[in-house]
Amino acid sequence: MTDRYAVIGHPVAHSRSPEIHAAFARATAQAMTYERLLAPLDGFHVAVDAFRASGARGANVTLPFKLEAYRYANELTERARQAGAVNTLKFDGARILGDNTDGVGLCRDIVNNLKVPLVGARILLIGAGGAAHGVIGPLLSAGPQQVAITNRTFSKADEIARHFSSLGPVKAIRLEDLATENFDILINATSASLAGNLPPVPESCLQPGVLAYDMMYGKGQTPFMALAHAAGARTEDGLGMLVEQAAEAFFVWRGVRPATASVIAQLRAQLRST
Repeated sequence: MTDRYAVIGHPVAHSRSPEIHAAFARATAQAMTYERLLAPLDGFHVAVDAFRASGARGANVTLPFKLEAYRYANELTERARQAGAVNTLKFDGARILGDNTDGVGLCRDIVNNLKVPLVGARILLIGAGGAAHGVIGPLLSAGPQQVAITNRTFSKADEIARHFSSLGPVKAIRLEDLATENFDILINATSASLAGNLPPVPESCLQPGVLAYDMMYGKGQTPFMALAHAAGARTEDGLGMLVEQAAEAFFVWRGVRPATASVIAQLRAQLRST
């Protein structure tokens, strides 16, 4: 019997996850199907219950259900606990394992695909929402010199920094103080790019030799990437992170770690041709 998986969200029609996992399954000879599952905004638990009852083995969870997935799971990995959110569910009888693969996906994309070391790096994380919360733990585990968090509302950045202070060198920094700081890597974890807006970061932080990484991805450059490119910084989007977090979820489910380079290249080509 072919194992069933899905990505659950609202909306979910835009998700690239089915083609990513189909490619992984072909490459690793795994007997599985993967579909999109649109859950009502007020019906996540009911939708997942029904999917599990059909014999499903796991699911990815996207917006806006990552917090609900955290509550739905009856067992959590340490990285899910750190993130306070779940993007991967694994079903094994009555056991519902909740995991979060976003942070490891980001780190693997930066280190393995982009060949930028995180060890000893000075990192600025822009934003203090769920996306930032989900990646700080893995970033700190990678051995940076410092992870600084900035946000329009400083208290939110300070709250996250305090929460993760036991894991490594992390601090909150006010927007007005950024001009006096130097960073090796800037990561935009805000949703500004979705609306075509710039995140709150001064151009002085964007210099040649700096990696400006936007967690969002699309056909062309985001406003953040365009600003960074004009300043001479290296720019990258979050497409690699998307594929890498999916590969980690695949490993959680199947115990097999798929190669990612060809899948990233395929998706990149598709984006450029649309």
